[in-house]
This record gives sequence, C-alpha cells and structure tokens, in this order.
Amino acid sequence: MIEDDETIRLGLRYYLKQEEFEVIENEKCEGTLELIKKEKPSLILLDLNLPDGDGFELFKKIKKEKDIPIIFLTANDLEVSIVMGLDMGADDYITKPFKARELVSRIKNVLRRANKTQNENIIEIEDVKIDLNQAKVFKKEKDVFLTALEYKILLILALNRGTVFTREKILADIWDVNEAYVNDNTLTVYIKRIREKIEEDPNNPKIIITVRAVGYKVGA
Repeated sequence: MIEDDETIRLGLRYYLKQEEFEVIENEKCEGTLELIKKEKPSLILLDLNLPDGDGFELFKKIKKEKDIPIIFLTANDLEVSIVMGLDMGADDYITKPFKARELVSRIKNVLRRANKTQNENIIEIEDVKIDLNQAKVFKKEKDVFLTALEYKILLILALNRGTVFTREKILADIWDVNEAYVNDNTLTVYIKRIREKIEEDPNNPKIIITVRAVGYKVGA
C-alpha cells in the first residue's frame, strides 16, 4: 500500500489484516521500487497524489520492473483521470472516500483475474510445469535447463497434448538458430536429452511418449 495519508493507512491496514492479507506500506514514491523488489507483493494499492511525486509516473516505473496488479486510490474522480489510469493498464481505480468492504471486494476480484491469467499460461504434465510467460520448465518446482531447441520441441508437443506428431511434422516446425535443418537422427538425440531432464525414468517415459512407427506425443 503506497499511501501518504496515515489515517487511511491505519484503517486499511486493520481491515485488510482482518481479511488475512499481509500489508506492507510506504508513504511516498521514494523507496517504493526497492520495497517491491524485496517483498514481492501480489498486488499494489497506489495513491496517485504522493508528497514526492506523481502516482502515474510511479505506476510506469513499477510496471517497467514487474507486471504486478495495481489498483489506483485517489481523491480525483474526474472521468479523464479514471480513463487515463485504466488506459495505462491499471487493474482497477477507486476514488476516496470509499468503503473498506468495497475495496477488499475489488482486491479479491483483481487477484482472481491475475491468478486466472497466470494459470492459463502454465502447462502442467505429471510433475513438470512449463511457464509460458518466462519460457521456463520446472520439475518438482526446480528449474530445468533446456536449450532453445529442446524447449521448442517440448512446447510443440505440450501445447497439443494428446496429439500424435509425426517425426516429419516436428522436423518441419523446428529450425536451429543458424537455420540448419534438424535431421531425423538429431531429433532422436534431442528427444533423449529432454527425457533425461524431465522424466522420472527416461527409459520408461510418461511425459514424452513414443508412438511406434509414427512419432511422439505428450500425455494421454
């Protein structure tokens, strides 16, 4: 919560803690970015009129560092300011005075939308998770290093779960950085390497499954 009015901070801190939120506060622009990097909040309540700067400018700096849901708090209810805030990418906008219950409801709605979007960009297969936003793969929550081509092969299969891809189809979809065509034998090697990194037992794979005489698929 970035808010310079101590009375508002006190009231919101009490109410939000009753709703089982952990609240971290700052009263000005200075130090906010450092605080966000340290605490990694799930959502930010941002007052637009801060004593040492403009909330809109602080919003831009925050979004440049990390895409965190942000709700604007302001005494300015002019339509032009509301539209400007939402056009910049704010997740919601609430004018003072407001009821704490309404703000909490909006916070929960924004968090639900953010979690839904985040989950839509994550593919889970067995104990492997592919985060499309970060282009990263995790096994049992541990980062798995895949080369660009290994990641692309896995992604082609994972995005089409249950669909059998012929070797020819996979080969047609992947080119290395030098635009050298990946031949059939090389594909076999890449599949083997991916399995060694993500399968519990690479010799008996449960994620990347071989369909005899046809190709490969991920999952049922």
